[in-house]
Amino acid sequence: MPKQPKKCYNSPMEKALNIRKGFAIAGNLIVDQIKMTDGYPECGMLVNITETGMNVGGLACNTAVGLKKLDGTLPVLSLGKTGNDGQGEYIKKVLSGNGVDIKHILAEKNKPTSFTDVMTDINTGSRTFFHYRGANAEFGIGDIDFDGLNTKFFHIGYALLLDKFDAQDAEYGTVMARALKTAQGKGMITSMDVVSESGGRFKKVVTPSLKYCDNIIINEIEGEGISGINARDESGKILPEHIRRICESLFQAGVKGNAVIHCPEAGFWLNNKGGFFVVPSLDLPKGYIKGTVGAGDAFAAGTLYALYNGMSEREGLVLASCAAACNLSAEDSISGMRGLAETMELDKRYGRK
Repeated sequence: MPKQPKKCYNSPMEKALNIRKGFAIAGNLIVDQIKMTDGYPECGMLVNITETGMNVGGLACNTAVGLKKLDGTLPVLSLGKTGNDGQGEYIKKVLSGNGVDIKHILAEKNKPTSFTDVMTDINTGSRTFFHYRGANAEFGIGDIDFDGLNTKFFHIGYALLLDKFDAQDAEYGTVMARALKTAQGKGMITSMDVVSESGGRFKKVVTPSLKYCDNIIINEIEGEGISGINARDESGKILPEHIRRICESLFQAGVKGNAVIHCPEAGFWLNNKGGFFVVPSLDLPKGYIKGTVGAGDAFAAGTLYALYNGMSEREGLVLASCAAACNLSAEDSISGMRGLAETMELDKRYGRK
């Protein structure tokens, strides 16, 4: 178990009053329509769907629920937009049922709730996404009541999948950068996450936000896209020294506190003092992994919890890897998440790669 957390504060006044608590998690609210398949077809070919299901997805669902499951006493707010429809009501019901505060979720009149068809190969656990942007495309900075937030942390994502936040801003570069700067101005600790996409938009869309990020939590594909530094060699093997260089490039672009990168093999953490930490992923037994959707958000929830409670970098990576492993035990993005003690139990149960 991690040692007793020590609380962190933003200022002497906050330390005296202990005003800000918990997390505001802003971004994508999605219904995941899950299909388990017995393979992945070539174009024009057929495979069988063996099971179907539905659950919430997107950062503002997954990371928010992950934090509440780790510690039900934490104030966690979800911020975003759904459609004015049944799927939007479904999202709010699931979030509120898990203890997440939904009063900052708005209903969009002109577009339905965003959804993703999540196609998961039962043989490998790999997933492919077919996404409809829907109401998420209408979520913008004007929809966030920054004065009404009283949280210690503000976490937003996914960059590259929030059209209004990805839009250019004459002063800050992008609207997401403006949002992060605004949150900092209100005394919140900021962080962001990015979606993995093909194409060359990473540097243009993501880089302006980094100077207003206290922390960034992304995967190796996203880190490579932002930095232009290969995370793997030609055989596909992860390159830890390259991961460190990617993290260093994120600091050079403006990140202030911590750069955290995760991949299937390990978690990596570079702090602003130059300390670089690596914790291998858990060596899970065959058949344990039921799906990988939401694993990155679960890792982020563990990382944010560690930052909030002043854990060491290595403790944070251990917790984040265990949270991701919990997620992998379920086909959807939230059902596998557990409380802190049960999550950390995985570190004793399984070895590491």
